[in-house]
Amino acid sequence: MSAHIIHGEPLPPRVVSVSPDMNYKLQLAFDNGERRVFNAKPLLSLKIFEPLKNKQFFNMVQVAHGSILWPNDIDYCPDTLYLESVPCK
Repeated sequence: MSAHIIHGEPLPPRVVSVSPDMNYKLQLAFDNGERRVFNAKPLLSLKIFEPLKNKQFFNMVQVAHGSILWPNDIDYCPDTLYLESVPCK
């Protein structure tokens, strides 16, 4: 479990590394040791995430504050990243 606590409740795991692939999926490593895959393709239909359609831009993803971040302050909730990702096989 993550060492981060808010109001006495442990936070869900936080991202420690990210690697994009060509199919708009992100390989994520979390601070609890889990490695998971997040499918970002459904985000592309949302206006705020339109820049991610550009593969070069998508590949600029990086870890920031336990989550992920693209240029222009495009980010995604770390809790949702964990909950909507699946364990690596």
